[in-house]
Amino acid sequence: MEAPRSAETHTDGTPVEAIRTVSLGAQNNNAAVPDDYLDLPVREVTDDADLREYITETQTGEIIRPIKSNVTGKFEDWKMVTFTIDDPDNPKNWSKAYKWYCTMVVAFTCFVVAFCSSVITADIEGPMESFHVSREVSLLIVTVFVIGFGVGPMVFAPMSEIFGRRPVYALTLALAVIFVIPCAVSKNIGTLIVCRLIDGIAFSAPMTLVGGTLADLWRSEERGVPMAAFSAAPFLGPAIGPLAGGFLADNAGWRWLYWLQLILAFVAWVMISFTVPETFAPIILKRRAAKLRKTEDDPKYTTETELDARPLAEELRVFILRPFQLLFLEPIVLFISLYMSVIYGLLYMFFVAYPIVYQGGKGWSASNTGLMFIPLAIGVVMSAACAPFVNKHYLKMSAACGGKPPAEKRLIPMMCACWCVPSGLFVFAWTSYPHIHWMGPAMGGFLVGFGIILLYNSANNYLVDTYQHQAASALAAKTFIRSIWGASTVLFTEQMYERLGDEWASSLLAFIGLACCAIPYVFYFKGEAIRRLSRFAYHEDEEKAVKA
Repeated sequence: MEAPRSAETHTDGTPVEAIRTVSLGAQNNNAAVPDDYLDLPVREVTDDADLREYITETQTGEIIRPIKSNVTGKFEDWKMVTFTIDDPDNPKNWSKAYKWYCTMVVAFTCFVVAFCSSVITADIEGPMESFHVSREVSLLIVTVFVIGFGVGPMVFAPMSEIFGRRPVYALTLALAVIFVIPCAVSKNIGTLIVCRLIDGIAFSAPMTLVGGTLADLWRSEERGVPMAAFSAAPFLGPAIGPLAGGFLADNAGWRWLYWLQLILAFVAWVMISFTVPETFAPIILKRRAAKLRKTEDDPKYTTETELDARPLAEELRVFILRPFQLLFLEPIVLFISLYMSVIYGLLYMFFVAYPIVYQGGKGWSASNTGLMFIPLAIGVVMSAACAPFVNKHYLKMSAACGGKPPAEKRLIPMMCACWCVPSGLFVFAWTSYPHIHWMGPAMGGFLVGFGIILLYNSANNYLVDTYQHQAASALAAKTFIRSIWGASTVLFTEQMYERLGDEWASSLLAFIGLACCAIPYVFYFKGEAIRRLSRFAYHEDEEKAVKA
């Protein structure tokens, strides 16, 4: 439906005592918008849109907004549909047990997706022998899958805001399940590569939507532990994949690596499609408004996404072009994205480097080599377990700053954890001689795994706090370049190790990681000055100017 629109100041006749804010946080230019930007349709609506209906509960279930009609020139009352107080349809009011169930389902789905990206690295030789292709061609089945991780979010993130989270989860996971089957029964390498690319694009949707789903379910003050549980999944999956894949490939052949993916993906699809309802508040309220218009025979019931929607051309520009604008015009987005790309690439390089060190150097089997990923997985879990303590420390700093800490405070965990990655790589490098005990390289993997989660979470939080209403686009830019680089690394890792030697190849990666340690320190001390020169970043002066 189309509604009259105006730039007039919004007023509200709802009594103050009848309104409860349901999403907490610092506010940006539009005084009603909290810091949960990934939980609101800020990219869909015009810049002067009022988003109070999505962050408040009212006794009447509506907020009256007098808006001047462009047709009649008179003020007309529009009924902005909200949740009622303690509304059972509001995902934040669901029982804690059910919210934890939903959290575990989406985290499991995320784990399955990450698992599927790496499990096939346990037996790259299988497709080589079956299809008589080179090792580089066989590695393409890893590369195209990870490329899909970068391409998919550009489409699925906007779709989830328009159609809701649940339909996107259900549709993409069903597509992924279907296209795992031709991978398992493929008769040529072309079929395998094409189907893996489709799977990578389809599987990227859960990775894109999980963070938003958790924001839908949990209030900001409750979110520390659930986010810690989720944050481990994307990195625990790649660590467990080669472990399970090694034993399966040794005993059942490479095709069973795909049958295992099919089983896990099907279970995830059933659980998330049939047991987790829609959680995106704007979609829930939009459906409620449509129902009220019909049952009450009153066209004045509406929501912000219907009343103040951007024109389609503007939406396409924001969804498609904005991430690349941020990537190439914003130093913060560019260098944080490059840093996360290096870390992500190192993770996928490990899938190739471990077999080189343990199978090639020590003569181990694929299954025994997979066991060496256990310390990496333990590091990931221990790092995720630190997340609530990191969040508690941040809340203390926030209180000391009057509730409005500068975005650079988010970099403190990164400044501490950045040293873990190069340290782990140096350990991995110089204990990788065949005659040195197997524990040496494995402990290097532990350090890398421990550092990755803290770096990843800190980077995401910094981008969200820096760009706020542009945060979704900033994260999309990071995901795109990170996935492209991660996909590329597996194609040259073997050649790099062959030419430089195991020790110096790993050391080269360590030196790159060491150079990247400068990035969080530079932005911690100079980030505020950089943000002041940016036309996309948010800073305090902007808020003061608007209020004035």
